[in-house]
Amino acid sequence: MSASDASLSAAPVGPALTGIAGLDDILNGGLTPHRMYLVEGTPGTGKTTLGLGFLLAGAAIGETGLYVTLAETEVELRAVAATHGWTLDALNLFEMVPADGLGEDQEQTLFHPSEVELGETIRDVMAKVDELRPNRVVLDSLSELRLLAQSPIRYRRQILALKHFFSTRQCTVLFLDDKSGSGSDLQLHSIAHGVISLEQTLSGFGAQRRRMHVVKMRGVRYRGGYHDFEIERGGLCIYPRLVASDHATQEAGPAVSTGSTALDALLGGGLVPGTSTLLTGPAGVGKTTSTVQCMLAALKRGEKAAYFLFDERLPTLLARSRTLGMDLDAYIESGQLDLRAVDPAEMSPGEFAGAVRAVVEEQGASVVVIDSLNAYLQSMPNEQFLVLQMHEMLTYLGQKGVVSLLILGLHGVMGDIRSDVDLSYLSDTVVQLRYFEAHGEVRQAISVIKTRTARHERTIREFQIGSHGLQLGEPLRQFQGVLTGVPTFSGEGKTLMASQIGTLDAQR
Repeated sequence: MSASDASLSAAPVGPALTGIAGLDDILNGGLTPHRMYLVEGTPGTGKTTLGLGFLLAGAAIGETGLYVTLAETEVELRAVAATHGWTLDALNLFEMVPADGLGEDQEQTLFHPSEVELGETIRDVMAKVDELRPNRVVLDSLSELRLLAQSPIRYRRQILALKHFFSTRQCTVLFLDDKSGSGSDLQLHSIAHGVISLEQTLSGFGAQRRRMHVVKMRGVRYRGGYHDFEIERGGLCIYPRLVASDHATQEAGPAVSTGSTALDALLGGGLVPGTSTLLTGPAGVGKTTSTVQCMLAALKRGEKAAYFLFDERLPTLLARSRTLGMDLDAYIESGQLDLRAVDPAEMSPGEFAGAVRAVVEEQGASVVVIDSLNAYLQSMPNEQFLVLQMHEMLTYLGQKGVVSLLILGLHGVMGDIRSDVDLSYLSDTVVQLRYFEAHGEVRQAISVIKTRTARHERTIREFQIGSHGLQLGEPLRQFQGVLTGVPTFSGEGKTLMASQIGTLDAQR
C-alpha cells in the first residue's frame, strides 16, 4: 500500500479546533477534520480574521497552514495580523496577485478576470498544496473564482474538483466568500460540508452589531440560532446563545438575610438562592438602595457578588452608598464585588449574557444584580426578545443557585404608573415600592406582591432610607389605596414613621 493510500485510511484524531472558544462550543468541539467548509459574510464581518485564527490554532499544535489569497496582498494580511498581536511566520502565505501582474508580458491577470482562465488558477493552488502538504488551508476568496468562471456550471465544476482534490490530501479547508454575487450561493452550500454565516447590522444609534449562525454542519450536533460576536484584539470573540437546559442544576440552600429583619419578615424569611427578585417602582423611590443593601448583606457573609449598572454613573452609586453607610470600595478592591458600568448602546445582548456566565462560573458570584431592565431593554430589537433572553438567563441563574436581583423602573410618580415591559411573571418574588402622600409629605411604601418560595407578609409598610440604609416601619393599616399612589387616610399621624431627614442631613 502506498503512502498516500495509508494517509487516506488513517482515521481523524478528533475535531479540528477553530481557535475561537465560543465557536468550538457552538460546534460541539470543533470542525470535522479533512472536510471543506464555507465561511460567508459581507466585507468587514471578520472572515479574514477567522481564517487567520484558524490557521494559527493549527500551527500551535504543529499543523502546517496555508493561506491562499486571491484579493489581498501579503503585506495587507500581515498588517491585519499585527492589529491582533499575531505573527504569521508559522504560516505559508501564497499570494495569487503577483507584483509583476500588470506587466506587458502578462497576458492573464486577476485584475482582468474576463481574460483569465480559471483552470490555471486552480492548478496553481493545487501545485502549492502538493508542494507544502498543509493540514489546514484557507482560500480567500471565492468571489474571485466566481468572476473567473463566468458561468455557474463551470464555477460549480471547479469547486467540486477542488473539493475532491483537498479530500485526497487530508486537508481541512475554509473557503471565504464575501457574498459579492447575487445573495447566498445555495449551490455552494450544497457542496460544502459545513457553512458558517457572519453578519453585520447597524441600528439607529450605537455601535454596529455582529452576529453569526451555523447554516449547516454535517455530522455535528451544533447549537443553532444567532450568536453575537465582536472583533477584538486577538481575534473573534463569539458569545454562544445562552441555553439554560445545557447547564446542570445545583441544589439551592436555605433562605439568606437581606440585612434587614423587617424586610426578611416581609419576604417570608429572606431571599432564597436560585430565585429571582424583581424590585419595581418609580424613579427615586429607593429601588437601587434596597438592592445594594441586600447585596451588601451577602458580601458581609463572605459571598461574591456581581452588579451590572446600566442606568447610573458608577461614581454616583458609590458616593451615595457611602453616604448611606454602605461602603462598597473595600469589596471592590478585594475582588469580592464585581461592579461594572454597562453601556447598552455598545454591548450586545450576547456579550452581556456571556459576562453574566463568566461572573457565575469563573468568579463564583452567588448574587447577581441587573440595574436596570429598562436600559437593558434598549439593547434589544424589540420587547419579545428581551422576555426570551431574560427567561433563559433567569432560568440559568436559578439552576446555578444564584440570588438574582432585578430592578425595573416605572413611568410616573403617583397614580397610574406603567412599565416598559412586564417581567413580573418571570420573577419568583416581586417587591413593589411606591410613593404616597400623607400630611403634606411625600412618603414611601413597600410591599411584596408575590413570592413562590414562602408565605410572605401581605401588609404594606412604610420605609425610609436613612443613614443606615433601608428601614421599615409598622404596617400602614389605616390607609387605603397606597399601591395606587392616591391613598386615603383614616387614622392618626402617629402610625407613620418619624422623619429621618434631619438625622441624615446632620451626618452628611
